[in-house]
Amino acid sequence: MTELDLFEWFPAFLLILVRLTAFFMTLPFFAYENIPGRLKIGIALFLAWIVFITGDWPVFAINYEFVLFILKEALVGLTVGLIATILLYAIQVAGGLMDLKLGFLIANVIDPQTGTQSPMIGSYLYTFAMMFLLATNAHHLLIDGAFYSFQFIPLEQIYLPFDDENYVQYIATTFNTMFLIAFQMSLPIVGSIFLVDVALGMIARTVPQVNVFVVGLPLKIFLGFIMMFLTMAPFFMLVQNLMDTTIETMRTLMEIYGGV
Repeated sequence: MTELDLFEWFPAFLLILVRLTAFFMTLPFFAYENIPGRLKIGIALFLAWIVFITGDWPVFAINYEFVLFILKEALVGLTVGLIATILLYAIQVAGGLMDLKLGFLIANVIDPQTGTQSPMIGSYLYTFAMMFLLATNAHHLLIDGAFYSFQFIPLEQIYLPFDDENYVQYIATTFNTMFLIAFQMSLPIVGSIFLVDVALGMIARTVPQVNVFVVGLPLKIFLGFIMMFLTMAPFFMLVQNLMDTTIETMRTLMEIYGGV
C-alpha cells in the first residue's frame, strides 16, 4: 500500500477508531476507572485495525462534512455503550432498594470501578455479577456488538434519527426494563422485610412493652442476610437474563440508528 493509498483510506480508519474509542469510554467492564487509559486506547486501536482490514470502506474527503461524520461516530459509540451500562446498573438500583429496607442506605461506599458513591449491598452484588459475567465470557459479546455495529450503522451515514418516535419510545422502554429487573432482583429481600415490618407493627400494638425499634433493626439485617444467601442462585439467573437483555437492547438501538 503506497503513501497515497494510506492518505486516501486514513479518514475511514479514523472514523472507525472514533466509534470504538467512544464505545470503550462507556461500555461496561472496559470503562471502569481502575482500567488504565493506555490499555483502553490500545484495545480500541487494535480492534479498529482489525475492523479496517476486514471491511470494504468508502473514501472520505477531509472537509467540514467530515466533522459531522466524526460527531456521528462518537455519538454512536457513547449512546450504545451508555445504554448497556444503564441496564447493568439495575443491579445497583436493586442493591439500593435492599439497603433502604435493611437500614444500610446511609452507609454508602466508594465504588473503585466508577469512582462514585454506591449502595453497600449494591456494590457487593454488582461485583459478584461482574465476576459471573466475566466467567461466562459476556464481555466477548460486548466486543462483538462493537465489532458488528458497522453492519447496522454504515460509516457513510451522516445523521442519526434522534427525532424518530421509535427512538424516544425505545429509550423509555429501556429505562422501564431496567427498573423492572431491579425490582425482580430486590423482591425477595424487600418482600420479606415488609412482612417483618408488618409483624413488628402487630407486636407493637399488642405488646407495647417491647421496643420494636431496638429489636427490629438487627432482626431485619439478620433476615436480609439469610434471604440474600438463599436467593443467590436465582439472582445469577436474573443477571444472565439481564446480560441477554443488554445485548438485545444494544442491537435493537443500532438497528434503529441504521434504519433497519
